[in-house]
Order: sequence, then C-alpha cells, then structure tokens
Amino acid sequence: MTSGGVVILAGPGESTRMVYHALAAQFRIDAVIVEAPVRAAPLLMRRAKKIGILPVFGQILFRMLVVPALRAGARERIEEVKALTRLDDSPIEEAKLIHIPSVNSDRAAEVLAQFNPRVVVVNGTRIITKKALTSSPATFINMHAGITPRYRGVHGAYWALVENNRKACGVTVHLVDPGIDTGSILAQTTIDPSNKDNFVTYPLLQLAAGLPAMIRAIADALDNRTTTLNQPDVKSKLWTHPTLGQYLWHRWQSGVR
Repeated sequence: MTSGGVVILAGPGESTRMVYHALAAQFRIDAVIVEAPVRAAPLLMRRAKKIGILPVFGQILFRMLVVPALRAGARERIEEVKALTRLDDSPIEEAKLIHIPSVNSDRAAEVLAQFNPRVVVVNGTRIITKKALTSSPATFINMHAGITPRYRGVHGAYWALVENNRKACGVTVHLVDPGIDTGSILAQTTIDPSNKDNFVTYPLLQLAAGLPAMIRAIADALDNRTTTLNQPDVKSKLWTHPTLGQYLWHRWQSGVR
C-alpha cells in the first residue's frame, strides 16, 4: 500500500462509500469526515432567488416523478455497472467515520488539524469556503461529474449528451478552490453511455471512469509531483438540475434519457 496521509471529506451517500473502498485498496485512509446533509428548505430558497420559483418547482417535480421511475427501470443496469466496474457501496467501518455539521465548520478545521493529512479527497460536499481550504496545508482534490470548464455544476454527462457533445461527456479530477468546479485540472476522461443507460446511471459510469485518474492524482500529490493540465479554451458554464419540462423536451427531441 502507498503511504498514508489521506483523509476523505465528504457528504453522506453511496458515492462516498464507493470512493472510500476504491481508495482504501490503494492508500491508507486515516479518516472519512462526513458532513451533515444540507437542509432542503434553505437550499431551495437560495436556488429560487437565483433562477426563479417556477424552474425550482420544475426541478422538484423532476426529482419526485422522473428520477424514481428512471431508477426503477435501470435497476438491473445499475447492478451491472457496479459489478463490471467493481464499485463497492458496502458500509464504511464506523472507526473511520467522523461526523461534522459542515465542511466549513470549526469542527471540520479541528479534525483536519488533528490528522494533518497531506491529501484531502473531497466528495459530494457543499461548496468549500476559502477559509476552510486554507485551514489545512493539504492538497484538496475533487472528482467532478463533468468535463470542465464547459460542464461545471451538476449532471455534466447528461447536459453534454443534451448538447450532442459526446466528446465532452465525462469526468474531471481537479484541485479544489473556492469556486464551483473551477480548480486547476489534473486529469479528464470520458464515458460512452450505452442505450441501457440514463440519467441515474451516468454518474456511476463517471465515477468508475474517474477513480483511476483520482488514484493517480493522489499518488502524485503524496510524492510532491502534482502537475496540472492547460485550461481548455472553451466557454465555461454552470449547469443546474433539469426541470420536468426540460427533461421531457430533450428526451422527445434527442432521445437523451
């Protein structure tokens, strides 16, 4: 196993378990620091101020009506992808888990100071503030489900397919800065969804494709040889969740599921 000095700073959920098990096979993971879920009501209110009440209502309808149906229909495909790519979503041992209210809390800074990691792997958290990032001298690395800078925000693979931009349907491993998916790029790789895939399986394909790049990036950081790629000269855009109307329109127009 590679030397230690790795801590995972994450949100709760399946992807955190998968990331942990993949990384634990290569590195000693000192701790998995898990923040509490973001409360839905304040989050939706902030989003409504940015994009409007009707789009947020459409996003809620999409999450309530479409996503469960897609997940139910893709149950066999989800298990197939997990098996083929060896994604392990079994529970993380309790001894590794440390629960905090937020990645931006004083408690998070205290825990990071306690472990003094050389690398902090970020997965599924809220936006990390500059103050939190500078509370530790560690290298913060994240895997983003999209090819940046074109597909920042969420659901990068889905939006790339909507734009018929399959060459930019993939994942980015990058350094973390206070922006939204704006950190320096360490690696990028693409996925090739089949006709068995849909909105709920794209993230699994992206995770499986990105983990080897993440492992290389961590090893490089531990060896003090981190290198970044040139920023692509493409338009940067921050994407959000599709509304019910958007999803149905794009599925009818281009067949993107």
